[in-house]
Formats: sequence, C-alpha cells, structure tokens
Amino acid sequence: MSKICQITGKTVITGNNVSHSNIKTKRKFEPNLQTKRFYVPETDEWVTLKVSAAGLRIINKKGIYNALKEAEAKGFYKA
Repeated sequence: MSKICQITGKTVITGNNVSHSNIKTKRKFEPNLQTKRFYVPETDEWVTLKVSAAGLRIINKKGIYNALKEAEAKGFYKA
C-alpha cells in the first residue's frame, strides 16, 4: 500500500535539500503515517487505517464515523 493517508489524502511530496553552499538536491517529504485500528460503534466493526497525525486529530475532533464518511465522499477511503 502506498504512503497516502486514508482520512486526509496527504501523500509524498518532493522538494530540495539545500546545503550551506546552496547546492540543491532532490528529496522527499513523507507524511507522518501510522497504522491504527478503530472501532466504529455505528456499524459495530473494527477498521484498520493508515492515518497521518493530522488525520488522527480529525478523527478525535469529528468522530471516526463522520471522518470515514467524509473521506469516502472525497475518494480517500473505500468501505
């Protein structure tokens, strides 16, 4: 599975390492992903997600059921 958050849709982006002498080389910025299991009481099931730290904050704020519905509507998660 690729490095994409299933709640926010965050993915790997590219940029530059810049040295003291201002030489630029390509690098990757990867999202802070964790694999977590969540219990969804509305459907009475456990769901395993790859979630970024920002995605965890969204789940804590809105609840897992609403976060999954919004992620599915945006196309980041498929039930």
